[in-house]
Order: sequence, then C-alpha cells, then structure tokens
Amino acid sequence: MLLKSRLYISLVFVIIVIAIGVGGYMTISGDNFVDSLYMTIITMSTVGFSEIHALSVQGKLFTIFLIIISIVVYGYTFASITQYFSNSDMFKLLKEKKVQKQIENLKDHTVVCGYGRNGKQAVGKLKQFNQPCVVIEKRKDEVEDLVRDGVLFVEGDATNDDDLKKLNLDRAKSLITALPSDADNLFVVLSARQFNKKFTIISRASNESSYGKLKFAGATNVIMPDKLGGAHMASLVVTPDLVEFVDRLTIAGDVDANLEEICVNELPDEYISKTILDLDLRRKSGCTVIGFKTEDGEYIINPDATIKLERNTFLIVLGNKEQIKKLREYF
Repeated sequence: MLLKSRLYISLVFVIIVIAIGVGGYMTISGDNFVDSLYMTIITMSTVGFSEIHALSVQGKLFTIFLIIISIVVYGYTFASITQYFSNSDMFKLLKEKKVQKQIENLKDHTVVCGYGRNGKQAVGKLKQFNQPCVVIEKRKDEVEDLVRDGVLFVEGDATNDDDLKKLNLDRAKSLITALPSDADNLFVVLSARQFNKKFTIISRASNESSYGKLKFAGATNVIMPDKLGGAHMASLVVTPDLVEFVDRLTIAGDVDANLEEICVNELPDEYISKTILDLDLRRKSGCTVIGFKTEDGEYIINPDATIKLERNTFLIVLGNKEQIKKLREYF
C-alpha cells in the first residue's frame, strides 16, 4: 500500500507542476491556456521545441524554476515506479499467469499434492516416463525445491478448493496426494473426487485407521509407506533372494529386468477379441506375459494363453531392456 501511495503522490506532483506552469505563463507572459500548456509541456519534457515567443526576464527565470522542479518530480516519480515494480507482486503474478496457461494446456496429466519425500519420488518416477505432471505445494522449503528441480507447480494449499481448481483436474488422468497429514489427504480425496469422478486417486496414509476412510472417500489406492517399508525389511530377512529378484523387476528402465503395462485399448483393432497367444509377444519381442487385469479389476497371475483381449483390460509383461524396447516398437 505504501508503494502505491507513492505512485499516487507522484501523479499528484506532476499535475501540480503542470498547473503551476500553466498558471505561471498565463500570468507572467499573458498567454492563453493552450499556449501556456504547450510551453509547460515542452519545458517539463525538455524536448527542445522553440518557444511561442521570446520570453521576458521574468519568463526565463520562471522557465528555469519550472525545469528544476520538473527534474525533482521526475526523479521522485522514477524512484517510486522502480521501487514499485521491484518490490511488488507484479512479476510474481505474471509468472503465475504463465504457469496457469501451461497447466490449462495439460491433458491426461497427474496432479501431485505435496512435494515431500513421497511426492518427490512420485514426480521423479513420472518424469522418467515423460508423464506430464503438476505439483501443488504451500511449504516454502519445498517450493524452493520445485523451482530448483524445474517442476511445473502451483504454490497453494491442496486442501483449498480454489487452489485445486487451478490444477485442471477435470482433464487430469490421476492424482497423487502425499501430504504429511492423513486428515489433509482425506480432505483432498473428497474434494478432488468432486472435480473428476473417473480419474485415479492414489493417497498416502500413515495410520491403518485411515485406510478405510480414504477408500470410502474415493481413493482408488491407498499406500502406507511405513508399513511397506517394514514388510520389505522383514522380507529381506525371511526370503532375501526372492526380494532381491523382485526388486530387480523395476519399471525404471535402467536395469536388466523390466516390467511393462500394456493397455489393450491401445493395441491395433485387429487384436481386439483375440487371445494372448495371437499377440505372439514372445516371438516378436522376447517378452513374456506374466499378468492380466480384467475389466472388473481382477488380477490374473501367469494368465492362460487362451484369455481373450477385451477392451479396458491390461497386460503385464516381463522382459529385459532390449526386449521392452522391441515391444514398444511393435505396440
């Protein structure tokens, strides 16, 4: 408010100087209003145009005085404008508009709520697969990390509906809420589901008691990192070789063994209603089908080759890096 007040004061000073100039020339030189205004403007702007007529001694002295006070007012005005633009939120608003435009152009993107440890891991995985995503975060330290990492984000509160509206949720493919508080995650799930009835919502949870509430609120999947971590560590004691082998079945694409998901909808129409055997993945790419997800969401491990490929079903295949590359070339 102080900076805006200085701008208003600067404008008042300019008007006062013009009024003094017009009044002075009309009084000293006897000029009419238009000629006096002309003399005032060319004197204040120092453009170097010639005077309407030769000035008297009093007129010259008055002109010198007008130039001096004009310079003072210009200096004050320039300082006020510079300070206003350097300290105001104008550049921040322009940047936010640019970011909002980018978000509005997104489609089938993933919204990540929170850029803590789990949020960063989620964003990192999405970036590995070149999946578009946008993060919403309100904590200053995490916002600085987002800027440093070059991630598209909105600085705001994910539990605030007005901030959620900025994320283009109705065109999003999925939402990951990884806030530290289970209550906040529950609120985000409830709010987000109102914006989009169909997209996938994955929520983090710390307490087992929150699992059912989040599912009831509309979360597609609920992940408990602490529980998973503890179970994983125990498995390394009980079945270390098996766990190490499963760990190598990563979807990161940087080790020998990789898992890939194929949506049947994305296959050529000629394969719809055909069987897994008809795909002939083993011969074409070397990959092996190890899982099948039905339209009802049921998972079939090591599916029979005679299973038909219907729309809205998925194949899970296993292969090394080169085999997965060939698979992507075919499909």
